[in-house]
Amino acid sequence: MSLVNTITSTLVPVHREGWRFVAIATVVTVMLYWFDLDFLALLALVVTLWCAYFFRDPERVTPVRAGLVISPADGRISAIENVVPPPELDLPRENFTRISVFMNIFDVHINRSPADARIAHIAYVPGKFLSADLDKASEDNERQALTLELDDGRRLGVVQIAGLVARRIVKFVNDGDMLKAGERFGLIRFGSRVDVYLPAGINALVAVGQRAVAGETVFADFASSEAERAGRRN
Repeated sequence: MSLVNTITSTLVPVHREGWRFVAIATVVTVMLYWFDLDFLALLALVVTLWCAYFFRDPERVTPVRAGLVISPADGRISAIENVVPPPELDLPRENFTRISVFMNIFDVHINRSPADARIAHIAYVPGKFLSADLDKASEDNERQALTLELDDGRRLGVVQIAGLVARRIVKFVNDGDMLKAGERFGLIRFGSRVDVYLPAGINALVAVGQRAVAGETVFADFASSEAERAGRRN
């Protein structure tokens, strides 16, 4: 049964943004086999399979209760800090809780809305392609910022940050769009990071080093007074 679960969890639909990459890699593979370049063809086949794996778009089961903030990205929580949000988010110039999720090249790269919200503002900022795991990537790297307005008027920020090998941030949404928690809003190609900015006083319910699942892992609860969580490696 475990083998069946592994296969079914791996063979998931490929997002439309990845179809052309899979198609190009497939054509190259076939051509190399046609010319009897078997070793190169084998490498191309591996690339083809990896492209399909990278752009996979699995279904997620999203908790649906007012006040919950859900992870927008798959990956490792690399930092939880109190910082002033970047100006492109157009949020108050005061401390917010920033939760950073680092996505490596093997993580799902589809990003999902952390809450039911209206997109109040979108800003694209050109920049460098430093390692997304570095703290200064929040200020120096190419990024796309979304300011989300909740039903009660409170706002939170989500920033997609390009990484060392990422070269394009793709958005599926526009200013003014309404999003449901867990709804897909974009992706970043080939390794990157997503930051979530929570208003002051909202504690993170995750810990640094923890693995997050986009659309499923609860980052915070506006209705909870629970203290910020600590993690322990076992």
